[in-house]
Amino acid sequence: MSSTVGDSAQATGMGDRLGLKPGMVVQELGWDNDTDDELRVAVEDCIDADMVDGDYGNVVDAVLLWWRDDDGDLVDGLVDALTDLVGGGSIWLLTPKVGRPGTVDAADVAEAAPIAGLSQTTTAAVSKEWQATRLVAPKTPA
Repeated sequence: MSSTVGDSAQATGMGDRLGLKPGMVVQELGWDNDTDDELRVAVEDCIDADMVDGDYGNVVDAVLLWWRDDDGDLVDGLVDALTDLVGGGSIWLLTPKVGRPGTVDAADVAEAAPIAGLSQTTTAAVSKEWQATRLVAPKTPA
């Protein structure tokens, strides 16, 4: 039983690792039947609310964008993810880990981010199958 508790605590802490806090509004885009439900629950537990979808229509503090190699043009996906994002918010680009079906080449992310007006800051393993890359809009001089 202790391994289950440990796994649960590790999953719950993932929202914290993503910099999410209670009360934040997190938009989830690109959900499909291959997404990691434990990670999704951990994020919702961390923010103490359900994530919102693309039809939300208001500003969000962060976006979780599930993306696979065959999902289309990554630049377009990133630009769409920026639509509701509040200034200073982050996009967490969730892609399958290397060797998994749908893996997105790191060079593709590095190329797409600046075209979409974003900077890549952090990449972390967030589950057995998925990794997350944090993308932010560069700060503009005041």
